[in-house]
Amino acid sequence: MMSLPIFDLNCRQCPRLSDFLDENQRQYPDYHARPVAPFGVKNPKLLIVGLAPGMHGANATGRPFTGDHAGILLYQTLFDTGFSSAPTSDSADDGLRLKQCRISNAVKCLPPQNKPTGEEIRTCNQFLKAELASLRRGACVLALGTIAHAAVLRALGLKLKDYPFGHNQLHELPHKKPKGLFLLDSYHCSRYNTQTRRLTTPMFQAVFERARALVDAKN
Repeated sequence: MMSLPIFDLNCRQCPRLSDFLDENQRQYPDYHARPVAPFGVKNPKLLIVGLAPGMHGANATGRPFTGDHAGILLYQTLFDTGFSSAPTSDSADDGLRLKQCRISNAVKCLPPQNKPTGEEIRTCNQFLKAELASLRRGACVLALGTIAHAAVLRALGLKLKDYPFGHNQLHELPHKKPKGLFLLDSYHCSRYNTQTRRLTTPMFQAVFERARALVDAKN
């Protein structure tokens, strides 16, 4: 049986999102303004799952978290913990390489007001499901925020009540392969969370240091 793809650049399954991207392309003709593909290594030990592309970030550059405020903290932290070749990500052709990890999103298209609907999250979940199914045994999935956390559980057919979200909370998940996946949670590195100090740099660093320890332990 043919496996489902983890990404489709030409996907238009969500009418509201497709119309919004068309409008965005007219307004910003130099922007990517299409579904944004996962970025990183083919067989990651760490899969980072965000919410959705940002208007002037990934939607513009075509690379997750590249060119927006949230990416400043994310890529610096990836570099500090050995998952990235550079501390900043400015464009899709800047030469930055990820190490042992990949960045994806629960929703691959830019949503209006950065808020996808429940139906849109469910529709796009097929791609996340395929991506999770492709992970190696014992891989770590790092969910940035509650929506990403819930999307991961939905893709794996698990219940939210059994794996509640909590910053720097680690869950060992059942998996079809001999060893399970690990789900590690973090508050999203959004401008709002960092400016209100809900998420500080040391807090974010601690999550990635835990991810690094998990990845190294599985080598």
